[in-house]
Amino acid sequence: MTNKKKINPKKPKFSPYWIYGIIIAVFLTMQLFTGSSFQDAIPTTPSQFMTFLKNGDVEKVEIVNRREAKVYLTAEAELKEVHKKSKPSSLLPSATKLPNYKFEFGDLQNFEDDISKVINEEDLDPQPKVEYKTEQNLWGDFLIGLLPFILLIGVWIFIMRRMSGGGAGGGGSQIFNIGKSKAKLFDENTEVKTTFKDVAGLEGAKEEVQEIVDFLKNPEKYTSLGGKIPKGALLVGAPGTGKTLLAKAVAGEAQVPFFSLSGSDFVEMFVGVGASRVRDLFKQAKEKSPAIIFIDEIDAIGRARGKNAMSGSNDERENTLNQLLTEMDGFGTNTNVIVLAATNRADILDKALMRAGRFDRQIFVDLPDVRERKEIFEVHLRPLKKAKDLDIDFLAKQTPGFSGADIANVCNEAALIAARQGKKAVDKQDFLDAVDRIIGGLEKKNKIMTVAEKKAIAFHEAGHATVSWMLEHAAPLVKVTIVPRGRSLGAAWYLPEERLIVHPEQMLDEMCAALGGRAAEKVIFDRISTGALSDLEKVTKQARAMVTIYGLSDKIGNLTYYDSSGQNEYGFTKPYSEKTAELIDKEISDIIEEQYQRAVKILEENRDKLTQLAEVLLEKEVIFKDNLEKIFGKRPFEKEEMVEEKKAEEKTELKEEKKELDKTKEE
Repeated sequence: MTNKKKINPKKPKFSPYWIYGIIIAVFLTMQLFTGSSFQDAIPTTPSQFMTFLKNGDVEKVEIVNRREAKVYLTAEAELKEVHKKSKPSSLLPSATKLPNYKFEFGDLQNFEDDISKVINEEDLDPQPKVEYKTEQNLWGDFLIGLLPFILLIGVWIFIMRRMSGGGAGGGGSQIFNIGKSKAKLFDENTEVKTTFKDVAGLEGAKEEVQEIVDFLKNPEKYTSLGGKIPKGALLVGAPGTGKTLLAKAVAGEAQVPFFSLSGSDFVEMFVGVGASRVRDLFKQAKEKSPAIIFIDEIDAIGRARGKNAMSGSNDERENTLNQLLTEMDGFGTNTNVIVLAATNRADILDKALMRAGRFDRQIFVDLPDVRERKEIFEVHLRPLKKAKDLDIDFLAKQTPGFSGADIANVCNEAALIAARQGKKAVDKQDFLDAVDRIIGGLEKKNKIMTVAEKKAIAFHEAGHATVSWMLEHAAPLVKVTIVPRGRSLGAAWYLPEERLIVHPEQMLDEMCAALGGRAAEKVIFDRISTGALSDLEKVTKQARAMVTIYGLSDKIGNLTYYDSSGQNEYGFTKPYSEKTAELIDKEISDIIEEQYQRAVKILEENRDKLTQLAEVLLEKEVIFKDNLEKIFGKRPFEKEEMVEEKKAEEKTELKEEKKELDKTKEE
């Protein structure tokens, strides 16, 4: 015999809402059954009532609460055809007679006078009785009195439920959970598709970050030799260079829990919340160790302490930073928890945060070079329907100084421009237009411009082109345009050489080329205009940098007033005397004036060619390098360009040789 377990059917769970429903049902039933009838008296009017009164049909009039009258008919009147429908019916037996009609009246005194008048005139016998009655709805009054208490109790229950975590708003929405961390957790259950393959360029940074992932995957490999796993790594670089993208790739590659949040997530209006969230974050990370914590824009809480004199003694941001410092390297040392952080303002971070033992490594994420830009273009061109003959090397050369985010924007803009023009593929011209759009702004085709203004702009831009063509170290020209874009009325586009160090001659040539526009206005029209504002701004910054930062001025000497630590920002005194300040101002002015006179001299020597170039520019609105070669001839300083051309020719020759070898193999 086998004992079969009795399977008890699941009983419905008890709910407090049942009690609430039963109480409401009882109240409604009591309200319903305390009424005198299920069919109330038929509404009528005072004039009809007076007619019934004159006919002798009324037995009794009951005045309720001095504003409503209930009419009771005589037994004979109820049998009349007129009053047959007024006979009240009740589902429950009633000991008292029910009213036939009811109506509301205005003034009680007038109503009583009207009744007395009709009774006296008609000499009614027997006379109708007039009774007065006051009715009260005890249950209704009781409920109204109870309503405020019910609301208070309901609000109290709601708040207590939210405080205890019963609400649907999540951990951060409850009062008692305000100190909980807002970090998003990415683990094996979370699908993160970004990997190191999606991060183009940044080879050095990728190696460092990959090593951190390897630390957590195989800690014995490093600890067996007595080494310690680093506590943290700080990603430093310009905006858009891919710091957050690297962190996403770490989340995708690492097979360990990854906590991601921003520095501003620690900030709250309540005192002590930031420190509490830091404690909770590291507590969660320790429970799931080995783990990685990523704090984006750490400068929101990591700014150097004590720099803001206006803040009070109990600064919430400083408390948060102190707690972060303690958690990263205090007495309670973390095991297998690595902190990754990103910022583009490393100079303002607190020294205690930057020291070894907290952030052991600083990974610099620089702007990509030509080779890295090509790799980034290849990543962002994957989803695009591009033309087959698209030269990615050319695109990489045309975007010097562009970050990864800028290149992504160029690819997107090129696709939008191609779609706007109804093309089926994105070609080279779309990318050039996209670069123009991003750097120069939107083309303003409807800009109203006089003939004289257009001529002045043409000579201004031609002046830039002429001077840069004649100078050895000036950036090679790409094109010149007088089509208004953004805030500029015209532009000369150059392809600057990517240098690691810059010599004074190169800076002076660039300044001279920038002043070529104003110099051309002076040479041709013998007057200058406000159109050189951006040129003057650029030149003044360069000259000031030469004198005060790089120590390239003979009069000032080998001195620099640049402070890389950022301490100078908070000082109220200059790091040099008034006499030196006058000397610096004079030296800056002399450098700029010398280059301006140099530009004027070059343009006076090439006045005919300048005029010819400006006329071509007025006719075509956009001219390229080929147009300048027709007027000026080959540029005398093209050593590097010749080298590049030779390299390109060698590449094409190698490709042709490879094709021939493949053909011979097939044969």
